[in-house]
Amino acid sequence: MYRFLLTPRWLALHVVVLLVIPAFVFLGRWQFGRFEERSANSERVTANIEAAPVPLERLAAPGRQVREDDRFRKVTVAGTYDQTHALLVRRRPQDGRNGYYVLTPLVTGGGTAVIVNRGWVPAAATADAAPEVPAPPAGQVTVTGRLRLSETEESSGIQERSGLPAGQVLLINADKIGKGLPYRLVGGYVELTEQQPKPAAAPAPVPEPDVGAGGGLNLAYGVQWWLFIGIAIGGWILLIRREVAERRSRETSEAPVASDAKTAAN
Repeated sequence: MYRFLLTPRWLALHVVVLLVIPAFVFLGRWQFGRFEERSANSERVTANIEAAPVPLERLAAPGRQVREDDRFRKVTVAGTYDQTHALLVRRRPQDGRNGYYVLTPLVTGGGTAVIVNRGWVPAAATADAAPEVPAPPAGQVTVTGRLRLSETEESSGIQERSGLPAGQVLLINADKIGKGLPYRLVGGYVELTEQQPKPAAAPAPVPEPDVGAGGGLNLAYGVQWWLFIGIAIGGWILLIRREVAERRSRETSEAPVASDAKTAAN
């Protein structure tokens, strides 16, 4: 009855099922792995955002890159803005509008400084026109903000290119920006959330990072792939049972015909 399972057509089906099952297992495990990674990242970023601010020097220093675990940690730092070396970061949309981030080094003393992203300004009416940028406050200020890693092409997906207008960059990279400055820059930069004293006018704040659902979609996709395993096995068994039922039905219907033919011959 089951010898049909060894025919070429059924052997091909067996091979397909045996290949599909481990593939679905792998895809499900990969999605579960992504869920764990994103959930851990979401929890870490949320905890850093909600933590009390700490002095910048505890987490960052010249010649030392910011640790992944310290991303978005709130820090405080005091110093004076160096407006002569301010920069604009191109291609930074916000609220559906094209614009720039405003970078200004904050000189902290001792020959060191940190890049502060003071916020966002909209682009001018034409691509060649410079945007209106509120000046930073003069004198000593105390900045509170989120600590960020320096951007790279790999981490940001933005490709560097030459020929930009003077005073403009595409990436916030402390190592590259620091090459043209008269002081040493702290690794990474600070994304300003508040400062004292408050200026009369300032760029629009950069929104908090969207930590998302912590990989919830990856969890759903993982469950989906593993459900497909059950569907593949169930469909395979269903096809076999249907084939067996059809063959038994044919044998049952052919049996009386053969019996009648034998009786007539006698």
